[in-house]
Amino acid sequence: MTVLTLVIFLPLAAAASLALPRVGARTAGWIWIAATAADLALVAALWAGYGGGVAYETRLRWIPSVNAGYHVGVDGLSLPLIAMTSLLFLLCAVYSLGRTPRPRAYAALFLFLQTVCLGLFAALDLLLFFVFFDLAIVGMYFVIVGWGHGDRARSGLMFFLYTFLGSLALLLGFIGLYLAAEPHTFDMADLVADPPRAGGLVLLAVGAGLAVKTPVVPVHTWLPPAHTDAPAAGSAILAGVLLKMGTYGFARIAVPMLPEQWRAHAWVIVVIGVVSVLYGSLVALAQENLKRLVAYTSVNHMGYVVLALGAAGLGGGAAARELAVSGAVTQMVSHGLVTGALFLITGVLWDRAGSYRIGRFGGLAGRAPVLTGLMAVAVFASLGLPGLSGFIAEFQIFTGVIGAGAVAAGAVSLLGILVTAALLLLALQRVFLGGPGELTGRVRDARPGELAAIAPLLVLSLVIGIVPGWLLDLIEPAARAVVTLVGR
Repeated sequence: MTVLTLVIFLPLAAAASLALPRVGARTAGWIWIAATAADLALVAALWAGYGGGVAYETRLRWIPSVNAGYHVGVDGLSLPLIAMTSLLFLLCAVYSLGRTPRPRAYAALFLFLQTVCLGLFAALDLLLFFVFFDLAIVGMYFVIVGWGHGDRARSGLMFFLYTFLGSLALLLGFIGLYLAAEPHTFDMADLVADPPRAGGLVLLAVGAGLAVKTPVVPVHTWLPPAHTDAPAAGSAILAGVLLKMGTYGFARIAVPMLPEQWRAHAWVIVVIGVVSVLYGSLVALAQENLKRLVAYTSVNHMGYVVLALGAAGLGGGAAARELAVSGAVTQMVSHGLVTGALFLITGVLWDRAGSYRIGRFGGLAGRAPVLTGLMAVAVFASLGLPGLSGFIAEFQIFTGVIGAGAVAAGAVSLLGILVTAALLLLALQRVFLGGPGELTGRVRDARPGELAAIAPLLVLSLVIGIVPGWLLDLIEPAARAVVTLVGR
C-alpha cells in the first residue's frame, strides 16, 4: 500500500473501528482526533517529499472493460487541497469533542467524509472521481439531517436533490469524454495527453455538474439553507472542502480536457464568475442571519475562482493567465481556512444562545474578547486585507484576469470586494461592538477546545499572507501546466 492510499483510507479504517462494541462516546472522540492527526502527519510527509509533477502515483486495475482504474496521485493542484482538507477535518474533530449527541456515529460519518474528500482530490480517473463525488453528497446529507437544527430535513433534502442532479449531469459529461476519446478511457492522464474532440454539450454537462457543487449563480440556492441548518463542523467542511470539489473539477477536468470548448466559451465562464461575485456579496449584505450571511460570501468567493479559471481561456499573455489560475487555487485554500473558521465561530454563538440573528446580539467584545478577536481576524482575512491569505489570492486573481484581457470584468468584480468589506465589517460591529442585545448575556468566551480548533486556521491564513512563497512555489508549476494545456 502506498503512502497516498494510506492517507486516503486511514480515516475510513478508523471509522470502522468505531463499530467495536466497547468504544464509548469519549473514546470515539479521541479516536477521531488521533486518526485525523495521524492523517495530517502523513500528508505533511507527502508535502515534504514532493518533488514536482504528478507524484505518489498508484495505478491498479478496477473496471478493465471500460478502461477505468484505481489511479491516484498528487501534484501542485491537489496537494494543497489535500493538506487543507486534512487540517480542517482534524480541527473539526477537536471542535466537536464532547459537544455532539451520538458521538460515535458523528465521528464515523466525518471520518467517512474525510476519506471520500481526500480520494476525490487524489483521483486521476474520471469514474473514481465520480464515485467519491457522489459519496460526499451522501455523507453530508446525513450530517445535515442527523445533527443539524432548524428545518434540517428540508435543507438536507434540497442539498441532496440539487447536488445529486448535478452529479448526474457530471456523469453524462464524463461518459461523453469517454466516448469521444480514442481509445476510450476514463483515465485523466490519458485524456489530458490527448484531449478528446468532444462538443459543447459535453462541456455543458461537465460544467453544469461542477457549477452546482461550486456553487455559482443561478444554481446556488441549495447552499444558504444547507449551511444555516447544518451543525457548525458540517458547515465548515461543506464550505471549506465540498465546495472546492466543484472548482477543483473545473481546473483538473474541464479546462485541460476540453481546451477548445473552454476557449470558445471563456467569456461565458467569466460572466458567470462576475455575476456570482456581485450577487453573492449584495445578497449577503441584506442578511439578518449571521450564518446565512457567511454562506452567501462563499458564493462571492467561489465566483472569484470561476472568474480566474475563465480567464485561463482568454487571449491574453500566458504569464497573466498562469497568475489567474494560481490565484484560483490559492483562493480555494484561503477560503477553506477562513470560512471554516467563520462557521466554527457562528457555531459558538449557536451553542451559547441558540440563534444566529444578528439583531439579537451586540456588545459581545466585553463578554467574549477572545472570540471577538478571532472573529475580527477572520473578517479581515475574508475581505482580503493585506497580510492575510485572502489578499494574496485576490491580488493574483485580479492581476491575472485584467492581464488576460478581461479588464471590464476585473474592474466590475472589484466592487465585490468593496461590498464584502462593508457587509462583514457591519456584521462585526453589530454583533460584537455597540450596545448589548437580548442574547448578549448568554454568551461566554471561547473555550480552550474552541480556541484550539479556530485559531490554527487563522494563524495559517496569516502565515500565507506574510510568507506565501512556500505555497505559491507548489501551485505555480501546476498552474503553468493548466495554461499550457488550454493553450490559445
